[in-house]
Amino acid sequence: MTPPARRDGTPEKKQRDSEMLVSNAKPARHQHVDKRERANRKKKATADSVARELGADWLTEGKSNNSKGERLQKVLAKAGVASRRHAEIMIDAGRVEVNGKIIMQQGVRVDPNVDIIRVDGVRINVNEETQYFILNKPRGLQSSMSDELGRPCIGDLIGERVAAGQRLFHVGRLDADTEGLILITNDGELANRLMHPKYEVRKTYLATVLGEAGNGLVRTLKEGVELEDGLAKADYVQVVDKNQGYSLVRVELHEGRKHIVRRMLKEAGFPVQRLVRTKLHTLQLGEMKPGILRALNSSELASLYKAVGM
Repeated sequence: MTPPARRDGTPEKKQRDSEMLVSNAKPARHQHVDKRERANRKKKATADSVARELGADWLTEGKSNNSKGERLQKVLAKAGVASRRHAEIMIDAGRVEVNGKIIMQQGVRVDPNVDIIRVDGVRINVNEETQYFILNKPRGLQSSMSDELGRPCIGDLIGERVAAGQRLFHVGRLDADTEGLILITNDGELANRLMHPKYEVRKTYLATVLGEAGNGLVRTLKEGVELEDGLAKADYVQVVDKNQGYSLVRVELHEGRKHIVRRMLKEAGFPVQRLVRTKLHTLQLGEMKPGILRALNSSELASLYKAVGM
């Protein structure tokens, strides 16, 4: 068949393949996609977004350099409150508060060294920089971190920790002849509150006294003994045992005047032969031997916080 003629009468030449123009333009990819669907397609499914949809955003924790602090559920888990998953459940239930505000959103970040965190209204220690110990102070040891006269002191027992950079100090004092429980910490706020008369934190002592005591001593100490610096009363008194001219007396009081237990018992006619502090609020020596130092557990620390309104 003869090719159709052009206007000038010459036949139309057949275009060779080599002479055909090939366009480099890319085909339209979204010709029939509306704007909303196009926007959704632009959102890439990242590990973070998938984890959030599954309620497991902690899986990608720590990958963002812009985030500050640590996720609340991780902080609670590190503090031994609960596993990370159970901490999330506690947060969902509204049982956790940060700086007085109840948190019910997952992934909230906190600063353990600054923020105050409570679970069920009880403060939790999440600050890794603060240290809390019970020391069973032996008899003959000075209640000081160092002694100008070179006498044995508390600092001798915890010197390694102090040398390692832990700025520890003792809360209150026990005279050299008194042994027993003394709190060691670097938490200045807690220490000040424990020693403040406003909070009336009880201390318990076991005194071995000369003489066989009875109900008269119990009544005298509870009603009050007049000392040179004023009246002193015990909150609780019990004669635990008496034998061969000696008595074992339990005395509880919240005052912190110098040598107060010794002076009260002496004034009542029962001089102290041995004095041991066995308890501070809910902290107890238990089976600790003299010279032993142990860390407080979370429930003991929470109890102290509660006693002084922290």
